[in-house]
Amino acid sequence: MITPSLLSATTVLRVLALRGMQHLVVSPGSRSAPLAYAAAAAHASGALTVHVRIDERDAGFTALGIARSTGRPCAVVTTSGTAVGELLPAVMEASHAGAPVVVLSADRPPELRGTGANQTTQQPGMFSHFVRAALDLLPPEGSDLTDGEHREDLEYLLRDPLTALAGHREDAPGPVHLNVALRDPLFPRSGADHAHLQDWARDLAAELARVRSARAPEPVGHPWSVLPEPFLPSRVLREDDPGAQGALLAEGTSAFHVTGADPGRPPRHTHRADAASDEPAPAAPGARRSPRPHIVVEPPSHPVVFAGDGAGLTTARFAREHGMPLLAEPSSNARTGEAIASYESLLASPLGARVDAVVLVGRPTLSRSVAALLKREDVRVVAVRPEPAPWFVPGRRPEEEVASFAEAASAVGPVADGWLRTWREAGAAADAAVLRYANAQQELTRLHVARAVWDAGCQDGSVLVVGSSTVVRDVDLAARAQSPVPVVANRGLAGIDGTVATAHGVALGTGRPVRAVMGDLTFLHDAGGLLLGPGEQVPDVDTVVVNDSGGGIFQTLEHGALGRDERYTAAVERFFGTSHRAGIAELCAAYGVAHVRAETAIELTAALAVPVVGRRVVEVVLERETLRDFNAAARREGSRAVEEFLAGR
Repeated sequence: MITPSLLSATTVLRVLALRGMQHLVVSPGSRSAPLAYAAAAAHASGALTVHVRIDERDAGFTALGIARSTGRPCAVVTTSGTAVGELLPAVMEASHAGAPVVVLSADRPPELRGTGANQTTQQPGMFSHFVRAALDLLPPEGSDLTDGEHREDLEYLLRDPLTALAGHREDAPGPVHLNVALRDPLFPRSGADHAHLQDWARDLAAELARVRSARAPEPVGHPWSVLPEPFLPSRVLREDDPGAQGALLAEGTSAFHVTGADPGRPPRHTHRADAASDEPAPAAPGARRSPRPHIVVEPPSHPVVFAGDGAGLTTARFAREHGMPLLAEPSSNARTGEAIASYESLLASPLGARVDAVVLVGRPTLSRSVAALLKREDVRVVAVRPEPAPWFVPGRRPEEEVASFAEAASAVGPVADGWLRTWREAGAAADAAVLRYANAQQELTRLHVARAVWDAGCQDGSVLVVGSSTVVRDVDLAARAQSPVPVVANRGLAGIDGTVATAHGVALGTGRPVRAVMGDLTFLHDAGGLLLGPGEQVPDVDTVVVNDSGGGIFQTLEHGALGRDERYTAAVERFFGTSHRAGIAELCAAYGVAHVRAETAIELTAALAVPVVGRRVVEVVLERETLRDFNAAARREGSRAVEEFLAGR
């Protein structure tokens, strides 16, 4: 008889692999040892690619990067206790981004829970607000079950929770929690155990090869969370269908399934499976879903298309074909050559005041001016949402929702003549003014860094991972698409957590070189993401660190102005500026990562011209004290250029 804990581990991993999981991230621990032994065997046979991370938080964000960029399930294995809690930030981000991360937490068996047993806490329900489903998978009671019956029970119980990864009509895709209770012994101790691991791994590799040769695994993540073609060759973007971006995953679950289990038979022993959804909050006043496929709007209209996080290339095509100005955040993956440059300057001008309709796709996350536009009572906002969005509770937003771009076009109606041309020309004028101002500075600026990193991605096709806080806003202002640049950013909750590990995960999942750009605090917050053990797969990642020795974002907010009041200067600097003396070069040396420092535009351009092979950190040192004045002045130049352009028409 095979040791039950090993049989549970191999069964769970097989089911996940047949659901499309190709990568697995493992953090070390004793209670999770059966899963580790199974992972090692699967990696050796080629059935799975396994990555080991000693820090569970970084393990979680590595899994997030893989799942976020590919749309395929990626599991992360932890031992019991606080190790599980370390995954909470990654699970929260995965929930709001619609990424199919699977938490595989090892746990004590029921008889040890609540007894004060070492490293034991209440793990079931730990992620209840953020996962689509949760299963407390208990070990079999008694010894009357055969190995085959044990395996069939597990396959049956795993079916519904793993189906929830892909979401359904009422719920978006997202993470799932499998809490696997394991009894001693936790290691292979007999000839039968050793043979089982080898045979299972060999058979799984052969089974997956047959299944994948017939049909590649379908992404199950939310379509706005997955890099579409032409960025990844594993999925086809149907550009002949204006609604394709939202319909790509309409089929729901993966084509992979578990064989050998009877879906109609109840389990032989008791487990607890809990749906993870809560009752939705009451609907906001005025919230509605448009029931009308055809809405009469008096022509002409003055609409814009706003592409938020994950909107996709289909959004750019829709805007182009309907003659609407496209305002696209960097992580929308819709920032093509048609996107309006320096759009915030235009929104603050009389041109922005004429906007009477917005077609909203994806999630808007960056700009207060965009948030204000969406709240204006004289602006009709039509949100294209073919399926549930993962980032808000249904009924809590006021936009009119439609299921296709065709409905959005009907709702907006015909566009006023010359409207798009005016926006493009005004945007070009604002962009030129902003760049002239930046180029007039004696020192390298944040806008130079953002533009250089973006241009490097345009030239070599690398994936761009953008950190939160000031950097993503710099990219938003400065980046001009020469060709499509695939962008991943943790905009689900817009935290700085795990950005280094996320970039590593994106590189591992896609097999593509990655350029990550982030601030110094974001980098230092996740410096542990640089730690790789001997023999671990080394991704190709260039990390550009904009080092202004502290939290630059607060300089651009109200705190920056208050900090100039001597009554608050010290408090603002200590609690918001959070300056430091960390040596980025020394930190990289400790982790065995190459480091280069760029102090001029020529040095930065030269550094970014080097092919992305292996891991390297490019440090760019800037002044934080002048950030508020520089940003304000750059935006004033953009606004002035728009005013002059409009006055000259």
